[in-house]
Amino acid sequence: MTQIEYLIIGAGPAGLQLAYFLEKAQRSYLILERGKSVGTFFRKFPRHRKLISINKVYTGYDDPEVNLRWDWNSLISHDPSLRLSKYSQEYFPETNTLTDYLEDYANQFELKIQFETEVAHVTKESGEFRVTDQHNRCYCSQRLVIATGLSQPYTPNIPGIDLAENYTTVSTEPHDFVNQRVLIIGKGNSSFETADHLISAASLIHVVSPTPIKMAWRTKYVGHLRAVNNNFLDTYQLKSQNGILDAEIIQIQRFGNEFHVSFNYAHANGEQETIVYDRVIVCTGFQFDSTLFDPSCKPLLTIHDRFPAQTSEWESVNVSGLYFAGVLMHMRDFKKKQSGFIHGFRHNIQALHHILEHKYHQTPFPSCSMPATPKALTTSILDRVNRSAGLWQQTGFLCDLIVVDSSKQIATYYNDLPRDYIHSSTLGQADHYYIVTLEFGDDVAQISDPFSINRVHKEDADHADDSAFIHPIVRHYHQNRLVAEHHIIEDLEAEWCEPVHIKPLIAFIESQVSAQEIALPPQLRSSLSQSTSAQNSVFPSRLVNSLEQSNCAPTSSLNPQRRRIGEYLIDAGLIKEAQLSYALAEQKKVNLRVGEIIVQHGWLNQQTIDFFVGELCELAS
Repeated sequence: MTQIEYLIIGAGPAGLQLAYFLEKAQRSYLILERGKSVGTFFRKFPRHRKLISINKVYTGYDDPEVNLRWDWNSLISHDPSLRLSKYSQEYFPETNTLTDYLEDYANQFELKIQFETEVAHVTKESGEFRVTDQHNRCYCSQRLVIATGLSQPYTPNIPGIDLAENYTTVSTEPHDFVNQRVLIIGKGNSSFETADHLISAASLIHVVSPTPIKMAWRTKYVGHLRAVNNNFLDTYQLKSQNGILDAEIIQIQRFGNEFHVSFNYAHANGEQETIVYDRVIVCTGFQFDSTLFDPSCKPLLTIHDRFPAQTSEWESVNVSGLYFAGVLMHMRDFKKKQSGFIHGFRHNIQALHHILEHKYHQTPFPSCSMPATPKALTTSILDRVNRSAGLWQQTGFLCDLIVVDSSKQIATYYNDLPRDYIHSSTLGQADHYYIVTLEFGDDVAQISDPFSINRVHKEDADHADDSAFIHPIVRHYHQNRLVAEHHIIEDLEAEWCEPVHIKPLIAFIESQVSAQEIALPPQLRSSLSQSTSAQNSVFPSRLVNSLEQSNCAPTSSLNPQRRRIGEYLIDAGLIKEAQLSYALAEQKKVNLRVGEIIVQHGWLNQQTIDFFVGELCELAS
């Protein structure tokens, strides 16, 4: 029996990436791989041996971190020379290039892998996982990480679908389809990869699914149909005998060598039709194989039972200590972000490793400290959004975290953490913290023509939140509640280093941070203490709007009451001028009073505002 702390199933890119981090941390781990070498999946798929993950060799940058933004195949390591760009200059490399790279990666870092070991059964006893292989050898571990990907073909529930061929085994030789009528079920990249390959040979090709095609360049999700696979679209729209059907398949029947397929069209007023084909090919993707697990540790499944359900730590929701890495992480951002692909999950796995180190080994999250000044925070934020590959690849999913300690005037900066993990962990319990992301505009997927967008002017920082292209967003949270959000205006080359990017960010941070460290002046503290004592520790329930309803004497003809309370708070040292300016600007967008905005941002509490309202009224009387 082999005892191990971290047992990883699968030596694909995900298993190797996690093993790299565990090796560096000198943890006890082992990878079990059923194949004879690493990257077994990529030795067969994609079937036509061409990757659709980009390998941009020439970027104009020398920074290895920045270059990972356009390198979708390399794994993270401390050796920037170990990149796929050293193996191929093709924009879409051959799959054997990737497997060669993965072999060198595993050898370079001497990762602990046991090959030709197929897992037969997984159980959990007394809080420990017991994994049995095909030779009845047993491996025990405290934590089990599944990095096998989606290893089983997903077959939709269609009567007669067992008569069809599957993408995983169908011939890839065009001459096997000469002058044949072919139906391909599914509208993902494997479907159109197959269709493109058969255009020159088949007499007719139909591609079908119940829903319309989604183009990656429109949705910004690289799992949707990529341009590299969409030559087939021309043959449909330009009348070349091929077709794309939005229809539900009612049934598939076979009569001799013919397949009779019945359709219920989605956009034809209930029309139904039966069409005859020579071949039917199922290209509907893959799913997670949960058959290895004993009921004692079988993970709950979700998304049509294709993925294991996971927490924000990528841990099974029902089996503690069972984690998932790689494509399986895609459950958390399914068809939204890039966790189903190397360029996304490599950064997820780095975050997972930090979570495991913190959770089980009491290792603090990697961070750096800096003065909690607007200039220092702005410099750090802009450095990250201009360089980070993790924020760039996992838009809105991974984020940077800044926790501000007002009492010490220190800010702690954390890189590349899952956004939902922060809100569900102790990190989100900080009194004031900021989240930094790179994101597309909110309605980017709803734009009818992404090549014809009325963009915001590059100098119009006041409307930066209308940016449609990728741009930085800084959000301020007070006790896990969003209180402010700042957008840095989009830039064509994604370089945020001009005054239009810097100055508004400094002003925003100044308005958010500067009041956090301010203590009440002694005289005011005494007055508040007496008032609190007199009211049994509760201020009178006067609302902020009582100021506007009072007879307080104005000091200005422009919003005199609001200026009066703002000036009073500034004179008392409770807020800064920048914060008042920010509150007044925000007031133009929301139906709130200045005092309510100040409270909402956590700069002051409601009791302090109520006290000043009362004091001003007494002065006026």
